[in-house]
Amino acid sequence: MAPQVLGRALVTAKWLSEDLRAGRVGTSLRVLDASWYPPQERNARQEFKERHIPGASFFDIEECRDQSSPYDFMLPSESHFADYVGRLGVSNDTHVVVYDGDNLGTFYAPRAWWMFRAFGHKQVSVLNGGFKNWVKEGHPITAEVSQPAPAIFKAKLNTALLKTFEEMMQNVGSLRFQVVDSRPEGRFRGTELDQGLESGHIPGAVNIPFHSFLTETGHEKSIEEIQQIFREKEVDLSKPLTATCRKGVTACHIALAAYLCGKRDVAVYDGSWSEWFHRAPPRYKVSELKRNKA
Repeated sequence: MAPQVLGRALVTAKWLSEDLRAGRVGTSLRVLDASWYPPQERNARQEFKERHIPGASFFDIEECRDQSSPYDFMLPSESHFADYVGRLGVSNDTHVVVYDGDNLGTFYAPRAWWMFRAFGHKQVSVLNGGFKNWVKEGHPITAEVSQPAPAIFKAKLNTALLKTFEEMMQNVGSLRFQVVDSRPEGRFRGTELDQGLESGHIPGAVNIPFHSFLTETGHEKSIEEIQQIFREKEVDLSKPLTATCRKGVTACHIALAAYLCGKRDVAVYDGSWSEWFHRAPPRYKVSELKRNKA
């Protein structure tokens, strides 16, 4: 897929490696490793120190979030985000490329991509195929940690790309927008635990597991394949759409996939199932397991 398509929502490893060789990584182009893993499985920051794309900085999703919230990875304030990415050398004129090192190819990078867009930044791209394929294709890696010059970033939250619990509750009755849930089918249906939580879904939601949009190699599927996935699930990309998941991360894969099809206004329910489970009344938590027990 051509990296120029749709404001470069995706860039290829070949494109980025050419920019690296040309010495373009700096004030006009910043590369961010947005990896995160369960602490008992892998240490994202340590892995970054050991090997990463030359010139990249580590985008720590644990730091760049609302740390006062009881829910994981909620958006930080405008000032928090602006200060954080400014310290990574990102200004409003910087083209940002995000990637992660997940074994799937891409997992957390779309979350960082969406965060930048939510705070008004348009020139942000996901590295198609992630670090896994960067290495597989033989592109350079390094353990040298660069120190970017601080930049000034002015953040302005675009509330059209964000849904709150109250808006999601209201939508159960009004159905003003479609809801797509990106979690695995068992968690959506309520037949398996969702990271320790009872699972299920928001009434009226449609399930498209996020990995449906990835090829076996970990690259994004073609626009035609993505459009077909949405059609099969009867999701109308000409109408309002909100994505949800467990904690607002893989929902961003839905937003990215729709963006590649030309739909730039997909909102993400930031609290997702983590918040919905704790705040919504029981009748608003659809679960096959509970239904079968009744």
